Amino acid sequence: MLKALLTTLIMLCLACYPVIVYVGLTQFNSQLVSIVLLFLLALRLWLSKALFDKMPWLKPATFLAVIAIVLSKVFDSDVGLRLYPVIINTVMLLVFSYSLYKGPSIIETFARITEPELDEQGVQYTKKVTQLWCVFFIVNGGIALYTSLFASLAVWAFYNGVIAYVAMGVLFALEWLVRLKVKRKARV
Repeated sequence: MLKALLTTLIMLCLACYPVIVYVGLTQFNSQLVSIVLLFLLALRLWLSKALFDKMPWLKPATFLAVIAIVLSKVFDSDVGLRLYPVIINTVMLLVFSYSLYKGPSIIETFARITEPELDEQGVQYTKKVTQLWCVFFIVNGGIALYTSLFASLAVWAFYNGVIAYVAMGVLFALEWLVRLKVKRKARV
């Protein structure tokens, strides 16, 4: 129970990564921010071993984040700290794209949790949704990269800590509404 609670807390903290970086760099120093982030990432690796089967992208994303943070310290630049959202989008794009190539698609895998007997129309729909998420990761990752390299820390934090999550939520909501419509149409 305590391990699950701690794992959830760490995941929430890492979801707030842009806020941690922004507050840390504006109120403290990059050394402290790096130590806190590396500690959170190490804890996630240690506590989330059971999640690696369900979320295979978690381990490479964590290792790439650690490398980016360390390189940030070596080159005395906060760019490495800002690259975490780019890393997450890139890894997710690779995982989703690979699932389209290898099959089943990530979205099909999720859909089969609630609908194990997914018909061919459902499989095709889930492939299209997986492709849509790939486009999202390309666009979102591109904007995250741009804000990492060329925008102020405040703009970077606002985009990656607010706008990107809102965009993700809107995409989830729109897909859910479209799915309901597609299901309704399939029943008729």
